[in-house]
Amino acid sequence: MKDDSRMAHPSALKGAYAVWWRETTVFFREPPRIISAVVSPIIWLVIFGAGLGESVRIGGESYQQFIFGGVLVQTFLFSSLFYGAYLVWDRKIDVLKAVLVSPLSRSSIFLGKVLGGVTISLIESVIVLLVGAMIGMQYSPATFFIVLGLVALASAGLTALGLIVGSYMESPEGFQLLGSLVLFPMFFLSGALFPISNLTGPLGLVAALNPVTYIVDLLRGALSGVYYLDPAVDAVAFIGFIILANVAGVLAFERMKS
Repeated sequence: MKDDSRMAHPSALKGAYAVWWRETTVFFREPPRIISAVVSPIIWLVIFGAGLGESVRIGGESYQQFIFGGVLVQTFLFSSLFYGAYLVWDRKIDVLKAVLVSPLSRSSIFLGKVLGGVTISLIESVIVLLVGAMIGMQYSPATFFIVLGLVALASAGLTALGLIVGSYMESPEGFQLLGSLVLFPMFFLSGALFPISNLTGPLGLVAALNPVTYIVDLLRGALSGVYYLDPAVDAVAFIGFIILANVAGVLAFERMKS
């Protein structure tokens, strides 16, 4: 007699792969998502960065060099956090219900979605890095791949955060409102566009508690060798955020209603 247990309970990795494949396939069927994700950062870099690049220098760098790491973070920050909106849409059209009642464990579904978000972030980041090279930003092939490794890890944490928010929201409109209230302060108070040393009082405290602050500084340091914070503190905050976001994400998925 055949043992059907494997068919009834596919492995976590196979389940995660199936979810990842679905997420990336949907992404490639919607080219406007790629375009919208990279156009805004490129505008910041090419127009705003170049416009102030010669007249403003921060820490010995031109303004364009200074904001490049922040612009790169903007690319995958927006797409990673708003990745949770697609979870809300899946719930609205009953796709999520079909996935949740499948034999797949919820943790494998969560892992697949996180990997989907990481893949999308890597694609978008490669485009921005290539544009940066074309406009004169200098980094070695080794730096290129180190930066992509940091992007993958950071995106895993940020995608998990977006999925946590999405798991509790009932409507896309509600997600977008809450996402905007969280997203824009996270970006503007991260040191992406100006040194966080300029922020004092409550704003300085928010910047210090903001995980994106440490992501920006790590990527900026990897690209230019210039850190504006202690790299050891960056690394501890970076790793702690990724672990905390993913553990909380798995728990949120376990409790999520279909």
